[in-house]
Parts: sequence; structure tokens; C-alpha cells
Amino acid sequence: MSWRVYAYILHRAKSCMLTVSPAVFTQDVRSCALRHYSTCKDLDFQLNQVQINSILRANEQVVSVPEFDGRGLSAVRKFESNQLPANTPNEDRRSAATCLQTKGMLFGVFDGHGGWACAQAVSERLLYYVAVAMMSQRGLEELERCMEHGSPVPPILQWYKHHGDYNYRESASLYVDHLRVFWQELLDSEDHGDGMSPQDALNHAFRRLDTDISLEAQVPLSNDLMKSTAIQVAFAGCTACVAHVGSEGIHVANAGDCRAVLGVQEEDGSWSAQPLSWDHNSQNPAEMERIRAQHPARERDTVVTDDRLLGILMPLRAFGDVSFKWSLDLQKSVLNGLEAGMDLDSLNLYHYTPPNFLSPPYLDVTPELTYHKLRPQDRFLILGSDGLWDELGSAEAVQLVGEHLSGIHLQAPVSPSERNLNLGQMHELLLKRRDRANPTTDTNAATHLIRHALGTGEYGELCHERLAAMLALPEDLARMYRDDITATVVYLNSDLVKPHHS
Repeated sequence: MSWRVYAYILHRAKSCMLTVSPAVFTQDVRSCALRHYSTCKDLDFQLNQVQINSILRANEQVVSVPEFDGRGLSAVRKFESNQLPANTPNEDRRSAATCLQTKGMLFGVFDGHGGWACAQAVSERLLYYVAVAMMSQRGLEELERCMEHGSPVPPILQWYKHHGDYNYRESASLYVDHLRVFWQELLDSEDHGDGMSPQDALNHAFRRLDTDISLEAQVPLSNDLMKSTAIQVAFAGCTACVAHVGSEGIHVANAGDCRAVLGVQEEDGSWSAQPLSWDHNSQNPAEMERIRAQHPARERDTVVTDDRLLGILMPLRAFGDVSFKWSLDLQKSVLNGLEAGMDLDSLNLYHYTPPNFLSPPYLDVTPELTYHKLRPQDRFLILGSDGLWDELGSAEAVQLVGEHLSGIHLQAPVSPSERNLNLGQMHELLLKRRDRANPTTDTNAATHLIRHALGTGEYGELCHERLAAMLALPEDLARMYRDDITATVVYLNSDLVKPHHS
């Protein structure tokens, strides 16, 4: 199928102002496709509702959290999550777990680039580093004692996995060994005591895991498979947004362009979005100044070009991506030292030297940290990869989840430009506004977000043609029009923070 055919289809679908019926539209698309394609096989762009729902719901996850966990009232009632890939395989990852040795829950969204390897490793490991850093001296001593005597180790996290989640089983022993080194160093410190605060633990865990990823790619490992995985993880990259939700509030650590947004219900029932993270990209003036300040003045105009770090990378903070962190000599040394049969092609690596690579490192993973004390009006938290935020604004996402939660759809007033429509156009607008108020077809709020991210028309209504066209794109073209999308919606326990009256 020619890419021009798909461009035409999307152009027609995205406008969502078709003057023909769906049946005529489908026939029109098929006729256009046949003019550009020699055979008629697999030309089904007009997916039906059952097919659309099947695609959208394939990776759904819903977890209800017990109100009491044996240590107190939980700050989380439940969470709903979903993913829709554009890359094959999907480069996004997600994580969720309850801290068993401390309090609170951890949620993470990870957006990989240059492959899925780094996002996979970080999604498996980062939450362990955070949880260990929050553990007390006594708890860490118990972990070490169990490891020394070969006895069962107390569980650190209760994971909530989707059945489709993958784990790096071949590297599990390496990951455990380095996690143990991490807690041994915490034990050696004189001031660990009761453990780090969530904020300090998040900051320390981000930086320490990235250091471990870098070192693992440089040192000899026990077998070729483990070594090849370490190289792939280090040279790929991923952004990360992780939230610790506890009775005291929400701590967020963000590195890159994933995002955390709080859904707040105002006294009049309306919804507002409160950002708990800020995107680290060229659209963030403070982030641009931070990057430029780290390099000589002569590089001010080259460190970020075409809205990308050294003209290549869009996020300005990330795990991995050692091509932007290591010196050229170190990169060459590591890659030249690979065993026979372990070349760049076999590792799916394309190694390059970024232009104007004069004063590395250009990239780090130090997260930006925020804290929010929970209030009764704070109803839910949305974590999403940039594939979601490319399609929806924060306020729009909160509005969608809020209306999904309450079942009440608030329409914006008719704008001045809309008042100038003729009678036929006004009738069409009112029909579409009515459609937007129809009950949702999704019980999962994350699916609801993804459906609207890809299928929202000009007036906020769901456009079946647009959604069907976006989901019907084949694997080799889907990434041209959208990114992998991951969304997790965490419902907060408002009973935890309700004011008490005598």
C-alpha cells in the first residue's frame, strides 16, 4: 500500500467533516486504494466497532486496591492502565507496585527510543531502587542477612503485572547483584537510619540506576546474552515519570517528556488539571537554559538544533543514551571490545557520532521532583507517555477522565465563531455536541483517553472514521502518524484526606 493512499485516508478521516455516509466513505477509500495498489487483499480501512474495541482493549489493566493494607488506609482506591503500540514491538513500558517494607504505592511510565531495551530494563528495576532507598537500616540489614545465609528474602514490592508484560530473565541475576550492592552502600552510610524520604529516594534511585546501566555495558559479564542485553540497554534510551502515592501526598520524579497530571474536582463540580511534572524538551525555556549553561558559550546555538539535542534527540533528560554521555574514546573502546559474532547489526544498534559533539556529557537523568499534599478535591492522577500528550492537552485529559468518573458531561459554551455558522452547520454542530455527551463505551478510563486521543473530531465528538483509519494503519506506517501511547489513571482515596468534624 502506497503511503500516499494512507495520507489521503488520514486527511479525509482527520477532518471529520465528511458529507457522505460511512458506507460511501468506505467505498471511496477502497476505490482510491485500488487505483494505487495492484491487488485488493487486506484493504479494510473501515474497521467496525467490534474490531476497534478489540484493538483498543487488548492491553487493558484494572486493579482494585484494598482499603486497608494492614498498615493503614490506602491512598489509592484502584488504578486503570492501557497501552496502544505504534512501534513493533512497543517501545513504551509501565510499572505499578505496592511497597511492602515501607508505605505507599509506586507507578511509572517509561517511553523508550532507539528500541525498547532501555525502557524494559528501567521498568523492571527502577521501582526496586526507589523502594530499597526508602527502607530503614534495620530492613536493609535483614535483606543482607537473608542473602548471606541463602534464606528467603522478604518481598520488597508487590507487583501488578499485565499478562503481556515481559521480563529480562537472562539478566535477573545481574540486576539482583547490583541492587544488593546498592543496599550495601546504603548500609555503609552513617545517616541512613529510618530510610530516605520518597523525594530523596526517587532522586537517588534515578541517578544510581543510570550509573549501573552505564557500568554494566563497560565491564565483562558472565555470558554473551547478558552482555548483549547490557549493550542494547545502554545505547538505547528512555524517559521516565514515576509517582509515589502515599498518605502524606504524591511525590513525582520526571526525566524527559512523559507527564503526570492531577485531576481536581472544584466545588462547582467542574474539573481542573494541576501539573505535577514538566516536559523536558525544547519547548521548556528553563530546560533549554539548563542545557546551555552546562556547555561552553560557543555551543549555545548548536547544543539544541531543530528542537533536538544536537539535532537528534527530542527529550533533554533520559536513561541510557550513552552516545550522548560517554566520551568518543569510551564509546569506541566498548564497541571495539565486543566479542566475535556480537556486532552492531546483531545487536540492532546503529552507532553514530552526533554532530557538534564537543563537550560531553550532553544528557543526564537527574529527575525534576515535585510534591503535592493530598486534598479532598484531588480525585485522580494521570501518568502518560508523550504519545498521549501529543494528542491531548492536560486539561482535556482531566476533563475526559473526570466526566468518565462522574458521568456528567460539561459542554463548553458556543464560541463567537460558531455563532456565525449557517443553519445547516449549526445543526451539525449540535448533533456532534450531543454525540459527545453520549455515555462512554469504555469502563477503563485509560482506554477512554486513548480512544479520544486518536478519534476526537473538530467539536470534541468521537469520529468513527478517524479512529478506524488511525487503527487500521499497518505496522510500517503507524509510527509516521502517531507514537506508542501509555496511560495510567490512579484513583485517589478522598476519605483519607476528608476534613473530620466532631
